[in-house]
Amino acid sequence: MSTAPPPGTPLVQGPGPSELRDPVIRKELKRAAVWLGLAGAMALVVLLIQPLLIIFGGLVFASMLDGGVRLLGRVLPLPRGWRLMIVVLLTIAFIGGVIFMTGVQVADQFAELRVTLTAQADRIFAWANEHGMMPGPADMNALLQQALGSFGRLTSFVGTAAGALASGLMIVVIGLFVAIEPRIYERGLEWLVPSDMRAEWAITMDRMAHTMRRLLAGRLLGMLVEGVLIWLALWLAGVPMALLLGIITGMLAFIPNIGALISGVLMVAVGFSAGQEQGIWAIIIYFAIQNFDGYVVIPMIAKNTVDMPPALTLSSQILASTLFGVLGLALADPLIAMIKVALERGSEAALGDAEPGGGRDEGRAT
Repeated sequence: MSTAPPPGTPLVQGPGPSELRDPVIRKELKRAAVWLGLAGAMALVVLLIQPLLIIFGGLVFASMLDGGVRLLGRVLPLPRGWRLMIVVLLTIAFIGGVIFMTGVQVADQFAELRVTLTAQADRIFAWANEHGMMPGPADMNALLQQALGSFGRLTSFVGTAAGALASGLMIVVIGLFVAIEPRIYERGLEWLVPSDMRAEWAITMDRMAHTMRRLLAGRLLGMLVEGVLIWLALWLAGVPMALLLGIITGMLAFIPNIGALISGVLMVAVGFSAGQEQGIWAIIIYFAIQNFDGYVVIPMIAKNTVDMPPALTLSSQILASTLFGVLGLALADPLIAMIKVALERGSEAALGDAEPGGGRDEGRAT
């Protein structure tokens, strides 16, 4: 049986472990809140990665437009809105002009390409059947049942294609809105940053934007060079549909690795459809131009645009494609370049290497 303390016994002094007045408890709660906040932010990024990639893709498209606006501003002293309208109209006119001037030829070549690929596939199946590599009737029935049972996968693929089209449309819309009035979004981001860090934030954002514009300009130049070289080389070698293959190669060059593989398969298939000699020339042209583009053109462009090591670029593309799919692969280079700029600026700020934001005023004026 407990007994009460004798009268006059002094009580325990100081806050208890459950009281927030204790500075130790408050300090530990702050630490726990920071770690829980980081964990929650990481979970949100994982859950919302696709919308975030779409938004980032819109920013990449806006950087392309902004680069054209700044380039046009060197020769035309017009307000930014007028220059942006000119860039958009020139882009639409270029695409429309290419379609108009080569529309009939490209349409015929697309139809011919479909027929050629179908004929090549039939030849491969016939060769496999002659060598006993094709499945028998029982196996074909099983494959047919599996195909019928995978109808849901087909509808899922159609839904994925529609979703990709919608994502592309959203990227274009977001890019246009950001390019029209970028300062609104810059002020919004600055407002989220503590006031004592806004100067450093502004410098970092300016460097990121500058790096993004140079990176995308280099990529577009590489796409143009590769497409033109493929077109001219295939045309000189007598490979049919050289113009169409050049256009497809240039467009697929925006997606690293996968784009080159797809264009190479199409090129070789079309080459062998015209004859063994053209097929061999297609293989030689593919490897020669891919090596020239990979070891000469791309390094020269990268050296004059963004200082990114090739191993870092390739590793980021592998990780992004594995984690986020084709969209992540297409945006891997800009994403890693932005992270690199942020880390470099953070290390400079930590070493006390502050610099004035003189370039920011010029960026706002344009």
